[in-house]
Amino acid sequence: MKFFLLLSVIGFCWAQYAPNTKPGRTSIVHLFEWRWADIALECERYLAPKGFGGVQISPPNENVVINSPLRPWWERYQPVSYKLCTRSGNENEFKDMVTRCNNVGVHIYVDAVINHMSGNGVGAGTSSTCGSYFNPGNRDFPAVPFSHWDFNDGKCRTGSGDIENYNDPYQVRDCRLVGLLDLALEKDYVRSKIAEYLNRLIDIGVAGFRIDASKHMWPGDMKAILDKLHNLSTNWFPEGSKPFIYQEVIDLGGEPMKSSEYFGNGCVTEFKYGAKLGTVLRKWDGEKMAYLKNWGEGWGFMRSDRALVFVDNHDNQRGHGAGGASILTFWDSRLYKMAVGFMLAHPYGFTRVMSSFRWPRHFENGKDVNDWIGPPNNNGVIKEVTINPDTTCGNDWVCEHRWRQIRNMVMFRNVVDGQPFTNWWDNGSNQVAFGRGNRGFIVFNNDDCLQVIWGILSFVLWFT
Repeated sequence: MKFFLLLSVIGFCWAQYAPNTKPGRTSIVHLFEWRWADIALECERYLAPKGFGGVQISPPNENVVINSPLRPWWERYQPVSYKLCTRSGNENEFKDMVTRCNNVGVHIYVDAVINHMSGNGVGAGTSSTCGSYFNPGNRDFPAVPFSHWDFNDGKCRTGSGDIENYNDPYQVRDCRLVGLLDLALEKDYVRSKIAEYLNRLIDIGVAGFRIDASKHMWPGDMKAILDKLHNLSTNWFPEGSKPFIYQEVIDLGGEPMKSSEYFGNGCVTEFKYGAKLGTVLRKWDGEKMAYLKNWGEGWGFMRSDRALVFVDNHDNQRGHGAGGASILTFWDSRLYKMAVGFMLAHPYGFTRVMSSFRWPRHFENGKDVNDWIGPPNNNGVIKEVTINPDTTCGNDWVCEHRWRQIRNMVMFRNVVDGQPFTNWWDNGSNQVAFGRGNRGFIVFNNDDCLQVIWGILSFVLWFT
């Protein structure tokens, strides 16, 4: 297979909007709940050779150990301190991963949980991934340290202290998200402790941050924290490079909090993207692929140079967050491959591929009661990501990023980077095709004539 790389200047060209990927690399992958040692290996053996630009990792800071239910994935989103020790590995393993990935041109993007600490209902003690003492009931997190002065209990005006009305921006930003203790981000001390944590990661060599729960923080408070951040390490990045910032803001259009409020801080996750694309490919509500001709801003999405796009993420593939049943995941493998392929072929946004683990789904009254289950493990210890002879993954790691169709489309996007969206064709239904300048052309079929169209698609993928 021969590819011709075109290096070009794209819209992500300043401050926190630049993803800091190497030239010719245009996508990142979320290796959800992987161990640091496995990520380092994957950077070297697969991601770098296949043209991936970076890895979004799970939160690296100390978190609560939850035993009921037993070690759920969401315990990673209940911080105890900013020490670097989790189920994924310790500080030395984290540093080794960052160094090894950077050395092969694959950068690390940290999932930063800075809106809150652990849940209000968690008991006091040392049940945490580093063994640090904490007492949520007293708002005492001495390993940071944070005390009761550093939380929004006195600012929230709901009876429960939790968010009760998502149409009230003050509740959404000043009250507890599902009982998680909300940090007082207007206080300079709190801002400084968070910035200290992020700067430590920058100095180790990370390239940027996904800011978790950004909708639950005032944009101005976030800006004050981001203004304290260091430039990226000159060991791997040009002098003066800023960390890439992409903020988790679920904005489907029905609430007063808007994605555009956060543009001044960096890029923003476009949750409409996966929800709408899933609806189209499932052919719900009369939608057809032919309608994708003006995909992007024409569908009411945010401007392309501020959008971080994805088909699914760790939340909505479990029915959490945004999108509901329309979200396509690895469980819907044929349509999922088509959705990810379309995302990677189309020029809109900066793309993130999902890499998941399997869990035993069990639905009761339409809800997966096992959606809490954490990564593959032995008595709580995360299992190694093993590689099968056919290059797929074992130990219940799905590794969508290794699926042939997705891997090829990551390389396709690298080749056509910067080329215009051209030569649209559709049959008025669910067969479409388009070009990317003179570098690539792709065909999608979601009708029933599979053999002919799939043959054309295979030719385009392998020989463009």
